[in-house]
Amino acid sequence: MPDDAPLFDECAAPTSRSVDAAHDPSGHRKRLRKRLLDGGTEALADHEVIELLLTQAVARRDMKPLARSLLQRFGSLAGVLHADPRTLATHPGMGEATTVALQLVRVAATRMARQQVREAPVVGSWQALIDYLTIDMAHLTVERVRVLYLNAKNMLILDDLVGEGSIDEAAIHPREVIRRALDVGATALILVHNHPSGAPNPSRADIEITNRIAEAGRLLGVTVYDHVIIGREGHVSLKAKGLI
Repeated sequence: MPDDAPLFDECAAPTSRSVDAAHDPSGHRKRLRKRLLDGGTEALADHEVIELLLTQAVARRDMKPLARSLLQRFGSLAGVLHADPRTLATHPGMGEATTVALQLVRVAATRMARQQVREAPVVGSWQALIDYLTIDMAHLTVERVRVLYLNAKNMLILDDLVGEGSIDEAAIHPREVIRRALDVGATALILVHNHPSGAPNPSRADIEITNRIAEAGRLLGVTVYDHVIIGREGHVSLKAKGLI
């Protein structure tokens, strides 16, 4: 039966501990919490992480079978946490509260990673950028194109979602990209898109459109620093491959 209860908060009600104990006579949840607090990030298996997250939403159900079924369906912990909310909500045993509990993790992780990118020059903190893009884009089921605009200090001033679809001139226009850079005072930019297939290998179209934008930028003093392709299997930098 799908959950229909509000998010469960141990601190919200004085009877929450007795309720938890009554429906968890073996103390399983308590042991999971203690292992997490004592052991850190590697203390729990993936299904236990999902299970513990789900218990924050619903106090009176054994969440282990649901956690395992989610892992089986979506393939990994990352797959579960990045699943479309509407798809999650219709999974047998899921509902609004449990979906929110899982989605909050992705939202928090994305915002933390984005903040790290904004606080330092992008070129000097490259791994932070890759981490952010991976969290935000690697598990998307549609292809999205973004342009990261940088100022003269290589600080991110605009993260612009250009659109969805293959990266060609139907989705991204070289002159419009450079015009936008001039409008926001950017001196450099980084193109980003994802490959829903998982493999981040660049296509001929990826290379061609990158060089067209780079050429347009050179005429107006805007540098295309890189084009990064993100996939579940990793990322590729066209600059590192010598393709720009």
